[in-house]
Amino acid sequence: MSPTEPIDLVVRGGTVVNADWQGVADVLVGGGRVLGVVEPGSYRSARASGATEIDASGRLVLPGGVDPHCHVGFTSGDFTSLDDYRQATTAAVFGGTTTIVDFAIPRPGQNPADVAAVQRAKAEQGLCDSALHACVVQWDDTVPEQLRSLTADGIVTVKMFTTYRGETMADERTILRVMTTLRDLGGMVVVHCEADHIISDVQERGEAAGEISAGHHAGTRPELAENASVAEILAIAESVDAPVYFVHQSTPEAVDLVARARGRGVRAFTETVAHHLVLDDTAYAGPHPERFVCCPPLRAADTVAGLRSRVLMGQVATIGSDHCCYDTAQKESVSHDVRAMPNGLPGVETRMPVVFSELVVRGGLPVGRFVELMCANPARLNGLYPRKGVIAPGSDADLVVWDPTATREIRSTALHMATDYTPYEGRRVTGWPETVVVGGRPVVSSGRLTDPEPRGRHLRSGPLSRSLVV
Repeated sequence: MSPTEPIDLVVRGGTVVNADWQGVADVLVGGGRVLGVVEPGSYRSARASGATEIDASGRLVLPGGVDPHCHVGFTSGDFTSLDDYRQATTAAVFGGTTTIVDFAIPRPGQNPADVAAVQRAKAEQGLCDSALHACVVQWDDTVPEQLRSLTADGIVTVKMFTTYRGETMADERTILRVMTTLRDLGGMVVVHCEADHIISDVQERGEAAGEISAGHHAGTRPELAENASVAEILAIAESVDAPVYFVHQSTPEAVDLVARARGRGVRAFTETVAHHLVLDDTAYAGPHPERFVCCPPLRAADTVAGLRSRVLMGQVATIGSDHCCYDTAQKESVSHDVRAMPNGLPGVETRMPVVFSELVVRGGLPVGRFVELMCANPARLNGLYPRKGVIAPGSDADLVVWDPTATREIRSTALHMATDYTPYEGRRVTGWPETVVVGGRPVVSSGRLTDPEPRGRHLRSGPLSRSLVV
């Protein structure tokens, strides 16, 4: 720390938790960055006079959460999710997340680079920073140059789908070519894996049997479809020595496939999401099955238990939200046919509290590992570390003063997402953000928004190292 840098914020006496270290310390902040992590009470220079002080005694001080999987204003089929950057990032910071990674997904006929430019410009509306995944659907002669332009502009991850034929689905040759091109540009493909031909066949049989409504959703997208697609994409990645990141893996078998490939030297990474770790397919037998329609669907309780065990075993790299902010009316309008429904659950605000409560408090996950899954690894795998995901000199001063004993009953009316429901309605959780600091500014304190000024920035991701390990 330079002795001439002014300090404008001191977070005192909390237990600072990084992925690889924790201890009671004071965090010194100036100019939007962390200037130092020092012994409690050891720095009381006159230069700190007039600085804002936050008493974090008895609390955890965590890096701001990095949500690697967040859809803002996302259009799929006939539906668009209801939030903009201001609304999504407001919800994010109330839940302890200070960086979101959104998606720029083209509609048929749109240019991936153009769509990314439009989405990137929205970042300034946010209360926190954001990065982007681009998306390629179909290979043509313009794609290599678009990928070079995107990576040069700091967008190094590209989403691809093996389902949703006729909308966002990419064929195997397109996936291979994009993987190969990104490999040489320091980027990585991010894949939604569900074998479309298996799903289409199952859904056709479901329609014939009168079992295609929201209540039957779990059966229309079987585990086999996810596992088969993961195996195929791993084979492509291995054949061209390219890194690959699997979004929202929902089955233990899929996670195991990735872990075994990693053991063979494949640079393969597993993301799972909060709702696949906490909820199960009994939700589809409840009064509002349409509210829980997501892809992949919620799985059987024993599958959920197996997935949680993989997290505790260290086989999962990141936990995202897969936030999609549709409301009940949108989902009810086509609940008779899951093929036409908007897929996805609202979750950017509840990701960190729900996972902390279920995995740390109840499951015994070390809090340092929680930080690794929710903050550090998402930053690393999106080219944002150590700017994000760690409390260290030089990193952005995105901090969460976390009360590990606070209890809350989750109610949609008390949340800030642009929808009328939460899939965790009535769930009691332990652990909640008390104060959230974004870029050195306290933005949330004791459940109140204390700084509503949008100062969000689009983050340019750095190239991913070929030796990247998480």
